[in-house]
Amino acid sequence: MLIAAIVVIALLAAVAVFSALKSRDADGAVGILSRETKARDRESTVLGNEDALTGKQVERAQVLERKAASKELVLAARQSAPPAPYVPPDPEVIGVSRRQFFNRTIILMMQIGLGGFGLASIAFLWPQLGGGFGSAIRVGLVSDVLSEVRGANGFLYRADGRMWITEYPNGAVEKARAAYSANELTGMEAGLALGLDGGVIAIYQKCPHLGCRVPECVTSQWFECPCHGSQYNRVGEKRGGPAPRGMDRFAMSVSADGVLTVDTGTIIQGPPIGTNTTGQEAEGPNCIGQSSH
Repeated sequence: MLIAAIVVIALLAAVAVFSALKSRDADGAVGILSRETKARDRESTVLGNEDALTGKQVERAQVLERKAASKELVLAARQSAPPAPYVPPDPEVIGVSRRQFFNRTIILMMQIGLGGFGLASIAFLWPQLGGGFGSAIRVGLVSDVLSEVRGANGFLYRADGRMWITEYPNGAVEKARAAYSANELTGMEAGLALGLDGGVIAIYQKCPHLGCRVPECVTSQWFECPCHGSQYNRVGEKRGGPAPRGMDRFAMSVSADGVLTVDTGTIIQGPPIGTNTTGQEAEGPNCIGQSSH
């Protein structure tokens, strides 16, 4: 019995070793070949005689073919395009941290803002040479301007120069020479120089108190500010209210042929309180209340 048991154990060991060897050979292959695959491999000229090849050898042959094909593709790609020149990276760009990026962005935005503000300031202060407020405006013949003033009930408004043009009486010129500058007197004396009924004066529309636009009052024939009640006679001399002086006016020039030009880029400060060269009183009810002389 002992000998029979030994023989059985030996047979079982042999079977186990044989099975292990077959399993190892099967694990070395990549996959299991079907009958159709084996039939195609037998007809292949690359693999040769399938009967002489194992499954592992067939798989290795396929891997070698794929590697060879990939190498050919790589060589073809290299030969088709020349290599790009090497450009070393900028160390400053590589070394920019998050904080440096935000700091530089903030500085750039500040520079853009300051630059825009500077350009806007220059554009605001730069004299306008193409016409409009801030430039010299050719109004026309003094005789024609006087006709327009009288046709507008004594007050001619020019929006392009932000100014009022009114008539200055010839009889007040002598007093005006003691109170006004030469640039103002040119228009005031135009009536005497040209043989007309009166001269002209160009008055800035803004109230010298707080800058409101001052309209005319048809009934009183004065300028009366609707904001705080300042009042001025027809030539812009202060007659009442909180304004610190009379209305500002522009420099004027009259050519030899009688053409009036108003320089809206040259603003002359209005006459001081108490100046009243024309002696004009309110010719009717005031639009902003009673005048306090």
